[in-house]
Amino acid sequence: MSPRTDDSIIIDSANTASTINTDNVDIENLEGQDQKYLVDIPDLDKPEPAWGINFKRLWAFTGPGFLMSIAYLDPGNLESDIQAGAMGGYQLLWVLLWSTAIGLWLQLLASKLGVVTGKHLAEHCRDQYPTGPKIGLWLMTELAIIGSDIQEVIGTAIALNILSNGHIPLWAGVLITAADTFTFLFLEKYGVRKLEFFFCSLIAVMVIAFGIEYGISKPDQVEVIKGIFIPRVSHSNLSQAVGILGAVVMPHNIYLHSALVQSRRIDRKSDFQIKIANKYFSIESAVALFISFIINLLVVSVFAKGFFGSVDSIGLSTAADFLMDKYGKVAKYIWAIGLLAAGQCSTMTGTYSGQFVMEGFLKLTIAPWKRLLITRLTAIVPAIIVALVSTQHLDALDEWLNVLQSIQLPFAVLPVLYFTNDPEIMGKFKNHWANNIFVRFLSLVIITINVYLIVLFAMEESTANWMIALLAIGFFFYFSFCIYLFIGSKKFENVFLFFSKVRNFFRSGDQKYSTISNQ
Repeated sequence: MSPRTDDSIIIDSANTASTINTDNVDIENLEGQDQKYLVDIPDLDKPEPAWGINFKRLWAFTGPGFLMSIAYLDPGNLESDIQAGAMGGYQLLWVLLWSTAIGLWLQLLASKLGVVTGKHLAEHCRDQYPTGPKIGLWLMTELAIIGSDIQEVIGTAIALNILSNGHIPLWAGVLITAADTFTFLFLEKYGVRKLEFFFCSLIAVMVIAFGIEYGISKPDQVEVIKGIFIPRVSHSNLSQAVGILGAVVMPHNIYLHSALVQSRRIDRKSDFQIKIANKYFSIESAVALFISFIINLLVVSVFAKGFFGSVDSIGLSTAADFLMDKYGKVAKYIWAIGLLAAGQCSTMTGTYSGQFVMEGFLKLTIAPWKRLLITRLTAIVPAIIVALVSTQHLDALDEWLNVLQSIQLPFAVLPVLYFTNDPEIMGKFKNHWANNIFVRFLSLVIITINVYLIVLFAMEESTANWMIALLAIGFFFYFSFCIYLFIGSKKFENVFLFFSKVRNFFRSGDQKYSTISNQ
């Protein structure tokens, strides 16, 4: 048989083995457990070079991490960047850096889970959790996907409105955005590698567009460096700092990454191949998220330089006008091009997230266009309502959706931590104890931040007794579910059985005492 290349896949049968091109393979077929459709890695059994990195091998593994990184560049992130720069100046850049680093840490756990087990996070949730928690996790993840979808639709609609000089109203842009996503489904017919290349091209467009904006605005380089490395935040910017975490680290992206890494062919009976895959997926993910950090940094710095201390309110819907007033029409249209690229590429990753989540949790296979139709219709309704009622509400909606993402985060972080620490699932590749301590501490921090966010936003709406009671009930169920996910279903059952035995013990004692008293 001819030598394998990174653009080929292997189909094994009982009697034959043939090599076919990946050009006609749909990305949703890459999830299959029979490993029919997988991108081949050249010379995977050969030892690593003395300098540590085989760049031909790294190129073959490159792709899933960049698709994953798109979620760090969606319109919701740009909204958060605008707010951080205009309201906090350069001082929140360190929050952006560490939020990206936290995101990388969590993405590597998801990647390792998919590589080692051959199953993604949603499938493990289906296999390991009882029906109730399983359905709860699925609903929470779907809610996060829908929220992200709304941001992508609104962001792209705003970009179309700007590029058409207002001839395409927001409501029409929402409809166009929903419809044009179906065209991307045809793109996947050309193969996984070409699809990955296309979305990497859109990331390059964002680098160029926002890089030009950075050059036009000329931020203070010393302040940028200080903002990255010196932690500081004023009380007035706490909400922006907390919002960055919700915008950068998205829960459904953890589910997505654990599925995307399965697009490469490895022998899971070989510890060496698993180690190699984990190594190169880690390198690729780090490079991809470093690029996403640079893009977000460019946006924050542009708005810190131009608008910090000079505007009371600014967001995704008004950013282009502010840029035009400050730097001219060129800045306005370049911004719109970058925003359009962000909205378009994040649209498809949201679709694939929904595809894998639905198939994983429910074991329900649904055609991508049907899945897209469901999610798009769900996202369009609130987007069109806001677009028709008032454009002033677009930025407020984006801020609420970023809070929603942050609230949902423990429902992805806690399961992936639990599964990657289970020796029955991961074997010798289970997490190191130090890794577990760090991620558990991180989970506690995230939950604490979520409590702060919920209270902050709720109290802005109302301080009535009914709101306080609603928050108390919500916190009870939220913490209960988080504790359940934190300790795992098996330990939770053991704790439940322990308390049941204690209760039965005291009940039997009461019955004996009652019998003696009656005698």
